[in-house]
Amino acid sequence: MRTFVATEINNKELLDSIKKTQSELDLRAKPINPENMHFTLLFLGEISEQIAYKVQDSLSKIEFSEFDVSFREIGAFPKARAPRVVWIGTDEEGGKQLCDLAIQVQNALSPLGFHSDKPFRAHITIFRIKNQIGNISDKLERYSSKSFGVQKISEIKLKRSILTPEGPNYSDLQVIKAK
Repeated sequence: MRTFVATEINNKELLDSIKKTQSELDLRAKPINPENMHFTLLFLGEISEQIAYKVQDSLSKIEFSEFDVSFREIGAFPKARAPRVVWIGTDEEGGKQLCDLAIQVQNALSPLGFHSDKPFRAHITIFRIKNQIGNISDKLERYSSKSFGVQKISEIKLKRSILTPEGPNYSDLQVIKAK
């Protein structure tokens, strides 16, 4: 099964603000459904059911306190002149706390052989771009100082992802609540 560890975005006002921005940007790209928005703390890839139980056991030992993340800044990977992904970032403090949480997840799962292939960067993907759409710097610039809202991070989840032509379907395998 294809899996990852994440914190979900579930604040309705925040999701409405993001959805409105997706609509206003009007890009020739696939918008991410609001119910699928999350911070990926660690992508695990394909694992067996047996390994999933070991992952759950390791994740259950993680302890963290809930915290708030403010959403601001909009950008693109690898760059706005040739984007593949459009994202929304976070405030510095919330981003640092998410990074610390991602490190805890990686430390808990590294004995099982799981490691991140790149440093964690606090962002949520709002568009995926398959075909070249050109430079979108001007479109993104309009949102450079926009505040989208706040999300309380109070749990992490081990998620299963099933890829379909309509997009991924996510389900929870485990929920770890903040202490």
